[in-house]
Amino acid sequence: MFYEDTMESKMTFWDSLILGSIQGVTEFLPISSSGHLVIIQSLLGINQPGNDFEILVHIGTLGSVLYVFKNDILDILGNLKQKSTIIFIELIIIGTLPAVFIGLNFKDQIALLFENITNVSVALIFTGIVLISTFFLKRKDLENNFSKAFLIGTFQSIAIIPGISRSGMTISIAMLLGLSPKNAAKFSFMLAIPAISGAGVITALDTTSGFLLPYQILLGGLISSFFIGILSLNILLKLLEAGKFHFFGVYCFIVGLLTLVI
Repeated sequence: MFYEDTMESKMTFWDSLILGSIQGVTEFLPISSSGHLVIIQSLLGINQPGNDFEILVHIGTLGSVLYVFKNDILDILGNLKQKSTIIFIELIIIGTLPAVFIGLNFKDQIALLFENITNVSVALIFTGIVLISTFFLKRKDLENNFSKAFLIGTFQSIAIIPGISRSGMTISIAMLLGLSPKNAAKFSFMLAIPAISGAGVITALDTTSGFLLPYQILLGGLISSFFIGILSLNILLKLLEAGKFHFFGVYCFIVGLLTLVI
């Protein structure tokens, strides 16, 4: 495997731009950010000290969600007393619970999966199959409810495994449960706000030695993940509405298969 044969090196500023951009693209496009970061770091031979870079790119992609969905967020904050807003917030809370449980109780076991690129390859193939299956779904426009939100959240928790796409799982299962592509995407990315924030907090708590990387590298990852994340989110929303979501499944399947046999 190329992962085992690649020489390891310290991260450079250009590496940070590449990895930040990869995070920005893959956090939102349904092709797995964690899986691609494992593969790209393996190709670049990067031996990354500490978790500080991971924390910064998570902050960058969180900023992307807040920016793209700022109107929806402001609408929620401005109508906190309305019943529909209260129900939506409750749906987000219920959808977040499975990821909280899995993240807090199995984070050490999950961390081991990042060390084996074969696991990532198999997970990407699984993601590809799920995404391709959405091609056969008939579009519906049903309401979300507590049981659906919990099930969507359960699939989000599965995406903690590197190689399984968070947005791919949540949007796919939401459409399978009858949500329209637009509402499936909105709920998925609103659900991403506590998920990405929680992942950043857990990673930060595991960082006991402070920031180890130079500020230029950290800034490069933060800025690139933020701006590329905005671009990726807008592209995904357009492709989803155009009924081309399954195209990402073909990509995931091919990448997973290639990395499995190389």
